[in-house]
Amino acid sequence: MRKIYMDYNATTPVRPEVLEAMLPFYTEHFGNPSSVHWAGRAVKGAIENAREQVATLINCSPAEIVFTSCGSEGDNFALKGTVDALKEKGNHIITTTVEHPAVLETCEYLEKQGCEVTYLPVDRDGMLDLQELEAAITDKTILISVMWANNETGNIFPIEEIGAIARKYKVRFHTDAVQVVGRIPVDMQKANVDLAVISGHKLGAPKGVGAIFVRRGTRMTQFMHGGHQERHRRAGTHNVAGIVGLGKACEIAQQTMELDAPRVRRLRDKLEKGIMEAIPEVKLNGHPDKRLPNTLNVSFAYIEGESILLNFDMKGIAASSGSACTSGSLEPSHVMCAMCVDIVLAHSSTRFSLGPDNTEEDVDYILQELPPIVQRLRDMSPLFNNDARMSCNQCRVVRRA
Repeated sequence: MRKIYMDYNATTPVRPEVLEAMLPFYTEHFGNPSSVHWAGRAVKGAIENAREQVATLINCSPAEIVFTSCGSEGDNFALKGTVDALKEKGNHIITTTVEHPAVLETCEYLEKQGCEVTYLPVDRDGMLDLQELEAAITDKTILISVMWANNETGNIFPIEEIGAIARKYKVRFHTDAVQVVGRIPVDMQKANVDLAVISGHKLGAPKGVGAIFVRRGTRMTQFMHGGHQERHRRAGTHNVAGIVGLGKACEIAQQTMELDAPRVRRLRDKLEKGIMEAIPEVKLNGHPDKRLPNTLNVSFAYIEGESILLNFDMKGIAASSGSACTSGSLEPSHVMCAMCVDIVLAHSSTRFSLGPDNTEEDVDYILQELPPIVQRLRDMSPLFNNDARMSCNQCRVVRRA
């Protein structure tokens, strides 16, 4: 059976060059980087080389990179470390209703610890009102946390403008940059960001490694205790092979991103156009232009997204419904709900996220298989066969005559 993978926002395959770079650190280069002897020194040098590779990709100093185990750890570190370090200044956090659960659930935890959190709404395209953000700042605000790009819709938020607002009021600014690093240019010197989180498995490195950018001079409380690693910011023996893999993946992204992004965008646009032309009553979820070049999220009226994915799977197609971190939940995506998407349409949201390995043939195959799948599921749907049509003023779908 033919297999097509279009779930790159969930995870990416490890690039062959990355695996090749990692393998020696499972065998001959086995030393502990904290050891002072020859076996440790060689490994320590590889970690510092990877730190430079990550820093080069996002235009910062290597000293501003702290290695972690994943994006969720980085978000926890950013929020909890800031709250603890700045507790004498205030206890107010501003974030959005469409953040990754790693941010939202951490904010909920911090509320139980006495913090106040403002959850900013988004409009029906999933975008923020920056005037509303600025108005939410108080003299107790210590942190603004807004993701660089949404994992479900691909919406890109105006990080430089948000950073300028944060600077104006001397408020720390954190962004979950997991979905953008390696896909679009990221420049920490321009972004006015204090903390930014990276995850290796989103850009061709293995799972279990990530990094957080901590701007020089940003005071943070140590997240993990028990060792001196990462300048006393994150204790624990380094995942050497994973860190080397992350560094190599960043080096490759630096070399290939300029060509990959336009090619992937063309494929994404072809897929979107083909779906809209072949299937009636489809809604685009997210901003039509201000989104990642690889991401397409659509809802198919009258059917469940999970049913589409199961039928896709039988055809060898891997896509997703909502976020990989919330798969298995019967609730509609919190991102779709925040955008005021009708609950029935929210349940049918389907995300295609493309990557460098996708081809024109992949898109053609999906456009061949998807219309009959949708029609078959609609024929079985009581909603589709009910003369009482759905009422939803905010959804941009073409209603049945």
